[in-house]
Amino acid sequence: MRSGPTRSTPSQAHRFLEVRALTDALSADLSAEDQTPQSMTDASPAKWHRAHVTWFFEEFILRNVESYRVYDDTYRYLFNSYYEAVGARHPRPERGLVTRPGVADVGHYREYVDNAMVDALERGVLGDDALALLELGCNHEQQHQELLLMDIKHLFSTHAFGPVYVDRAVDDPGDPDPLTWRSVTGGVTEVGATQGASGFTYDNEGPRHRVYLEDFEIAERAVTNAEWLEFMADDGYRRPEFWLSEGWAHITQNGWQAPEYWAQTDGEWTTFTLSGRRRLVGDEPVMHVSFYEADAYARWAGARLPTEFEWEAAADTGDIARGQLLDPQRCHPGRAGATMIGDVWEWTASAYLPYPGFVPANGAVGEYNGKFMCDQHVLRGASAVTPPGHERATYRNFFPASARWAFSGLRLAR
Repeated sequence: MRSGPTRSTPSQAHRFLEVRALTDALSADLSAEDQTPQSMTDASPAKWHRAHVTWFFEEFILRNVESYRVYDDTYRYLFNSYYEAVGARHPRPERGLVTRPGVADVGHYREYVDNAMVDALERGVLGDDALALLELGCNHEQQHQELLLMDIKHLFSTHAFGPVYVDRAVDDPGDPDPLTWRSVTGGVTEVGATQGASGFTYDNEGPRHRVYLEDFEIAERAVTNAEWLEFMADDGYRRPEFWLSEGWAHITQNGWQAPEYWAQTDGEWTTFTLSGRRRLVGDEPVMHVSFYEADAYARWAGARLPTEFEWEAAADTGDIARGQLLDPQRCHPGRAGATMIGDVWEWTASAYLPYPGFVPANGAVGEYNGKFMCDQHVLRGASAVTPPGHERATYRNFFPASARWAFSGLRLAR
């Protein structure tokens, strides 16, 4: 890979500004008070997300441009997430205590870095390595757009009166179509992203390699709210025979009796959404369930979760139909249908581990994915808050088994 100056194209600057503009649009209607608190240690304030993705471009690209002057040296400490090679960083559980810089200051920081990035692109001073980091940074910001919405949803859910992030029409109630199954022939199958192929992929999506699969069947759609209500009515949360030992201990300790955000209101089940508390819609995919809950449901249903390799083999049929991706005027799944990408991320039975031959990148950016390959589970697909263009069949999302604030659901296999 060349490292000398390379003339960038106008499309790169356009791509950069387009991604940055979506972050600004998603946070435009959030007040300074909305953007500052941190509702739990796994979440981050909206203001922090906006500053951190800006820090990424400054830290890994602009600091290497001779003419660039760092905006504020204290930001290197405040907005570093987990890059230990960069230096000391502010404790994650205390991000909600960072009242300064304020929201307006973060906006000025974003504008300063945007101008510097566009200037560097127009002058052609960024080498191929920097341009590769530019694309990584854009995808990194798209990840944080989804995280920002997940975290705002969790924050708003703690409010006594359930604030509305996006106002939208109430969805009509519906019953899911009957669950059908698709047979997939096993054998030696190639999975993972091909290095050097067109289109961006993260390093954890490769190298492409072979796995052996037995014949299996996979459900044509995700599990729905209506089906989850049947699991609950059959005492699914109170029958230890369906639960992994650690999962049973977790739900007992935390008192879980339904997915995150569910509650009974005036005798009917409701769920908190980014449009406030709404009546449960039966034919929408169930979401905000942990790996423990997804695994227990699958056992109750007489099935199991697919492995990530089974999921990818089933999805690898060329042009995959998309469900609901990020629509800033909705921010919520659609009806469960015959799609494998969109609506909700789907838990798999697979632990998040490196593929054969995986080698992290050199330097601090090598900490992006590889260092988390321990005690995490893989989710596949995409969700209703995943930005369009950021989804693909080889994408490996990952969360701890107990995580529920992600837009996470499940699909059955057998």
